[in-house]
Amino acid sequence: MIELTHEDQIAHIRIDNPPVNIITSDLVEELSRAVKSIQSDSNVRAVLIDCAGKTFVAGGDIQSFEDPAFSAVPFNRVLADLEALNIPVVAALHGTVLGGGLELALACHYRVCAAGTLFGMPEVTLGLLPGSLGTQRLPRLIGIEPAFRMISTGRSVNASEAEKSGLVDRCVETDPFVAAKELAQTLISQAIGPRRTSEMEVNTSGLPTDYFDQLLTQARAREVQNPAQLKIVEAVQASLLPFVQGEQIEAQGFEELRASPQSRALRYLFFAKRLAAKIPSLSAKTSKRTIEKVGVLGAGTMGTGIAMSFLNNGLPVHLVEASEEALRRGMDTIARTYDTAQSKGKLSASAAKKCLALLKGSTDDLDLGTCDLIIEAVYEDMALKKTVAARLAKVAKPSAIIATNTSTLNVDDIAAATGRAEDVVGMHFFSPAHIMRLLEVVRGGQTHPDVLATVMDLSKKIGKTPVVSGVCYGFIGNRMAEVYMREAEFLLLEGASPGQIDGAVQALGMAMGPCRMLDMAGVDVGAKTVIELEKSGKLVPDPTYRLMVRKLYELGRHGQKTGDGYYRYEGRSAIEDPQVVQIAAELAKAHGIVRRSQVSDEELVERLMYPLINEAALILEEGIAYRGSDIDVVWTEGYGFPAFRGGPLFMADEIGLAHIIERLEHYAHTRGNRYGYWSVSSLLRRLAESGEKLADYGYNDAKSERKAK
Repeated sequence: MIELTHEDQIAHIRIDNPPVNIITSDLVEELSRAVKSIQSDSNVRAVLIDCAGKTFVAGGDIQSFEDPAFSAVPFNRVLADLEALNIPVVAALHGTVLGGGLELALACHYRVCAAGTLFGMPEVTLGLLPGSLGTQRLPRLIGIEPAFRMISTGRSVNASEAEKSGLVDRCVETDPFVAAKELAQTLISQAIGPRRTSEMEVNTSGLPTDYFDQLLTQARAREVQNPAQLKIVEAVQASLLPFVQGEQIEAQGFEELRASPQSRALRYLFFAKRLAAKIPSLSAKTSKRTIEKVGVLGAGTMGTGIAMSFLNNGLPVHLVEASEEALRRGMDTIARTYDTAQSKGKLSASAAKKCLALLKGSTDDLDLGTCDLIIEAVYEDMALKKTVAARLAKVAKPSAIIATNTSTLNVDDIAAATGRAEDVVGMHFFSPAHIMRLLEVVRGGQTHPDVLATVMDLSKKIGKTPVVSGVCYGFIGNRMAEVYMREAEFLLLEGASPGQIDGAVQALGMAMGPCRMLDMAGVDVGAKTVIELEKSGKLVPDPTYRLMVRKLYELGRHGQKTGDGYYRYEGRSAIEDPQVVQIAAELAKAHGIVRRSQVSDEELVERLMYPLINEAALILEEGIAYRGSDIDVVWTEGYGFPAFRGGPLFMADEIGLAHIIERLEHYAHTRGNRYGYWSVSSLLRRLAESGEKLADYGYNDAKSERKAK
């Protein structure tokens, strides 16, 4: 992994650990030997460090953090030895210089980068702080504020910003290795020696006297969600101390964070997202169809959002609506969205113009005939979906993929209406589609492998996190959300208020509770999914099922868009509405439901979360999801489940499956179980008995075989 060569009194260390040159224990050992070799060679007057392949070191081996014996000390010792060399050390940087890669570059004395290089310390996204002196060297090099901003947000900076801040000495359009070698030769000829970052003084000019006090107060308020924020403030503040003291504070913080439940959860999700892209039966050799133009049928909220998802990533889109008026509204919505993005500084005028230039619209569906992928985003009604699907099958060219954006309906039934079911796949975008990262890719019974492979590949190209689901009502996310909403409504009927229910799960870390979530999505949308389920004959024969959403819909309380739903709205502010409590009381009385004056937060959380977890086990048992971790990706990426808890299945394993089963059985006994709401999944019981984890259940990475039987 390390090649050491010598030329013109310059020692050249090249790192070659494909694909992204991550730091492993073996690489650290080889790098240590190379540095020691240079230490003992009096003929060497400068050192060059670069990397083979498409990038400089893009970080450390995150998997190694799970090893209780892991230590950052060996790598840190190598960095210290490298920095201590009495000859100049120049780094040639390209690609992504992240985490431990940036810490390696900081230990060098001079840095040259290629234009287009990105620099960052993303450890905070894993609930960690940089563990190889990044919190000590970076503030010394570029100043406290910019260093803290990089470390605390995890955001990358580009080469131009890096050069301006002093992070790199030179940014070049040509080969950075050639430029770094020229710099090394200049340093030799002018007898210029090392410039050690660890020996620099931290510039505190311009900082308010209470700068760190403010940061500490803010970080303590977020400590439960991500304790890394607090440790980062403490470590960056320690850069004002002698280097050796700051080193100790950083090391202690890193180890505490590495063992924290929040970091373990975030690291789990890091790998879960990557594992979700690995589909049994698909390989790198699976052929893919060419997608050069996308058609979207339907210019409503979902259709315009879907269109922008592709426009934002350089793909031409043809948008079709039934009427000129509806088309104009859709086109105007897209134009306004880009205008707003410009006004907020999120998009340049030229970028917005480029996106809009890729958009065309019409009222003639024959125009979709030139598209390689056609996504229908019409109203969530099975009869309409089938009619549209049959029409698209006639319009679409033979090689085209036909996708349905249904959120709950049977994709196989829609596919059958086309007469070419092998070309059909579900693409369930989440609203707002151009912002939300989750994309449920629904594999129909006859979906051809090349269709699935194409859509998975395309999803990543447009910045989505794709998760494959089988066909069932609601797929993965909405099937579980239905259980979640069911219990929320029962709790409303029993005496809890929307604010109490939402508050209980928001205290758990949810972005918003079920009542607020449905008001945002649209009470009418929620009610119609229940109505469609009833039409299909699959609705449980419980006369009290989802009474609230249907009643609110009937009363015209459609959520935030109409100013009232589960809450009353003043602008975007949700306000508890006594009328909702009255509606719930009247429904409860009509159906003989006994109301209570108080429902504990503990009961609220258990009744909302534990059936949801049980439903996830049923989804796995039925083979709808490939693996438990896929379900956690769905809920953290699409439903506001707190990432610091790892997702509902990871959380279940942390709580203990046996305890969850005991509570499910408790509610079955106290509330009755006539409709099977509390029946425990056989998979959940089996895993609880064996001690295996629900989040780990499914297909593994290596052989695509189930790890649990």
